Amino acid sequence: MAENGDKSVSPEGLAQAAASAAKGGPAPVHLWNPPYCGEMDLVIRADGTWVHDGTPIGRPAMVRLFAGILKREGDRFFLVSPVEKIGIRVEDAPFLATDADIAPDAITFTTTVGDRVTAGPDHAITVRGTVDAPRPYVHIRRGLEALIDRKTFYRLAAAAEIGPDGRAGIRSGGQVFALEP
Repeated sequence: MAENGDKSVSPEGLAQAAASAAKGGPAPVHLWNPPYCGEMDLVIRADGTWVHDGTPIGRPAMVRLFAGILKREGDRFFLVSPVEKIGIRVEDAPFLATDADIAPDAITFTTTVGDRVTAGPDHAITVRGTVDAPRPYVHIRRGLEALIDRKTFYRLAAAAEIGPDGRAGIRSGGQVFALEP
């Protein structure tokens, strides 16, 4: 729970405010600049698990709702509604891509929170880490990335071709993305 003076906010209250503001569509978090209200004991683990007060959030609908009001500012992550902004921790990337539909020039990723994006100019694939321990990501929205899980990355590598620079890469959305750091 976040605290700011005598006020405190519950995860349910934040979710309810954001859901009503979104009006059935994606929440326009990029337009919201509410006051900072403190930190919430919420962490998104590197394996994609959302944990509040030490307990994994077991309701997928709640996780999806929180994912829809997640905002990144620099290296910090916040849950926002039109009236409040609560800091949270993210161990790696806030999302996890667990599947991909691989076509000749379109790779569409699916995340554990239900986002679907096709890699291309607005949804770049990047690989950090080392050749021995690559960390592949796909951009989801507004500076938020999904870590591409191991099985999906292996499927991408199996579909990759060696480019003129000698590195393995994959094509999607008219772009070629290197699969090596």
